[in-house]
Amino acid sequence: MNVSLQNIDKVSALLTVKLEKADYQENVDKTLKNFRKQAQVPGFRKGMVPAGLIKKMYGKSAVAEEVNKLLSEKIYGYIKDNNLNILGEPLPNEEKQTPIDFETMEEFEFVFDIALAPEIKAEISKDVKVGYNIIDVTEEMVNSQVEVHTQRTGSYEQVEEYQDKDMLKGAIAEVNEKGNIKRTGIKADDVVLMPAYMKDEDQKALFKDAKVKDNIIFNPGKAYENNAAEIASLLKIEKEEVENLDSDFKFQITEITRFVAGPINQELFDQVYGEGEIKSEEEFRARIKADIEKQFSLDSNYRFLLDLREVLIKNEGEIQYPDAILKRLMLLNNEGKDEKFVEENYDKSIEELTWHIIKEKLVKENEVKVEEDEVKEMARAATRAQFAQYGMTQVPEDLLENYVGEMMKNRQTVDSLVNRVVETKLAEALKDKVTLENKTVSIEEFNKLFEK
Repeated sequence: MNVSLQNIDKVSALLTVKLEKADYQENVDKTLKNFRKQAQVPGFRKGMVPAGLIKKMYGKSAVAEEVNKLLSEKIYGYIKDNNLNILGEPLPNEEKQTPIDFETMEEFEFVFDIALAPEIKAEISKDVKVGYNIIDVTEEMVNSQVEVHTQRTGSYEQVEEYQDKDMLKGAIAEVNEKGNIKRTGIKADDVVLMPAYMKDEDQKALFKDAKVKDNIIFNPGKAYENNAAEIASLLKIEKEEVENLDSDFKFQITEITRFVAGPINQELFDQVYGEGEIKSEEEFRARIKADIEKQFSLDSNYRFLLDLREVLIKNEGEIQYPDAILKRLMLLNNEGKDEKFVEENYDKSIEELTWHIIKEKLVKENEVKVEEDEVKEMARAATRAQFAQYGMTQVPEDLLENYVGEMMKNRQTVDSLVNRVVETKLAEALKDKVTLENKTVSIEEFNKLFEK
């Protein structure tokens, strides 16, 4: 057996593996012996089939299996022992690889194209200048989050006079030009409407300062811009009946319901942050602001890493890659795609590959390691953020751990979480080693950075 490497250039090589009969025959014999013990062939008792017949039946597949297994072991053993940083998988050389016949050949020679990773500098120093965006946490953001919390503890109350966003309930009836109810017109009881959601401002204005028992004449077609579904739902009729409907309607208000936000008090503080953690509205607002700043710092770090990526790739200059081999790999890894797809996407793929190599080098140099507890904590943070979108800031521990447990069962999800932990820790490690050009930006300005 012989394994050798021939460098073609700095980023590509030929890996040749030569196998002789003595390298694999012992294992082939063991395999065939096991086949013989288990084989059930008509005319022979189990385990008594002639060895020659077993060899004739299974010899070729046994040799192929053992040779391929040995080949894989030797290839990856050689790569590991010689610290070869390869890109993708070894590919059979299209010119030097001769046809293999496992039935007639006893010695085999395999020739593979190897794509080697280029040398990357990835130099980090104070000479590297990177913009760092600090997102301004405004009072409006804090107020908005306070409102989210108070909305969750709010309640509905019956009131006498309409204000914007109140809900009205009453009877509705079609009227003629003089405002009198049509005897054969459309009528409905217990109709609910919210003028705030009307599309037409003039129609909406008709309900301003309305009171219980008032009669308001309005035109549903104008109010809802002839949206058949909305009008049919309001009048409790079929959509087909709306088509030629252009009448005014009288709405007699029987109830006005208003949603009143919950009070900002100790009960709210305890519900959001735990009992006794917050003791005043001032502390409550300060904690909310700190939480927003913490989340924004993660966003800022993510943007920092993207900007650092751009700087470092630019600083590398032109990098030599084994283009022919990588394009073959790209074609093989994108089943159903053709060479046109490869040509159109190759440059973007190389940019991603360059960043991957840079990031791996930086992770190693900065000794960024990921512990299982950190992955689980990232899963918890992701779960909390998901629940927070629905206003649930205090998730029960058993429910939280349940979700985390399910996430940790999914290999793809775990890989994604690991990557997020790596990038979070790497960003923190690199921020102190480069020169940050700090800039305070609004959330709108920050979001526009991702529209490029």
